[in-house]
Amino acid sequence: MIRHRRTASAAAALALGAVATAVLGFAAPASAHVTVNPQEATQGGYGRFAFRVPNESDTASTTKLEVVLPENAPVGSVSTMPVPGWTVAVEKRKVDPPVEVHGSQLSEVVSKLTWTATGSAAVKPSQFQEFPVSMGPLPQVETMVFKTLQTYSDGNVQRWIEEPLPGGEEPESPAPVLTLTAASPSTAPTGAAAPQAAGDDDDDDAGSDDVATGLAVAGLVAGVGGLLLGGLAFSRTRRAPTSQE
Repeated sequence: MIRHRRTASAAAALALGAVATAVLGFAAPASAHVTVNPQEATQGGYGRFAFRVPNESDTASTTKLEVVLPENAPVGSVSTMPVPGWTVAVEKRKVDPPVEVHGSQLSEVVSKLTWTATGSAAVKPSQFQEFPVSMGPLPQVETMVFKTLQTYSDGNVQRWIEEPLPGGEEPESPAPVLTLTAASPSTAPTGAAAPQAAGDDDDDDAGSDDVATGLAVAGLVAGVGGLLLGGLAFSRTRRAPTSQE
């Protein structure tokens, strides 16, 4: 009996260990990677985005970040925000047909952004850094994939360049992806309804004025009638003693 209980306990422990190993085994490969935030925006609009770079090394620091803008989705206006301790280099490429921005036709667009750390500004282990960028007008595509290279102080280069597969699992080294949604159609103006509402209010006010006026007239008539009846009663009262004499 005791041996049976020990056997059952051992089996339970092995099962628990297997579950824990499976969970940890699945969790281990999952690691932080370079992302773009926010991850959704509207086609045709402008937005402020940040490339968030976590440092995954236990011993080395991130010293350089290279972000390649997708060739199939050119953006006319791209500007960077200064990051203390980092310099940024901007590369451009020719596009045909040109990209329109505020009525101007641009034959060149930004193709790559490279941030390089100076001094002690590198992203140290267990830290992360954000690199803000303003972009627009955003192209008429469903996604923008930004292939990214992350260089460490020990010479290692992490290539975040794998594109996601529709309905598939996340790749081992995914590239930052920005999802773009179509702008919602403009709603029809509702200002025309306002005069009608105002007219209804005027009619209601006019009706209220008519009712008030009718009540006032009725009250006046009732008052005059009361005065006449009172006067007649008073006259009869004064005549009564005279007829008795």
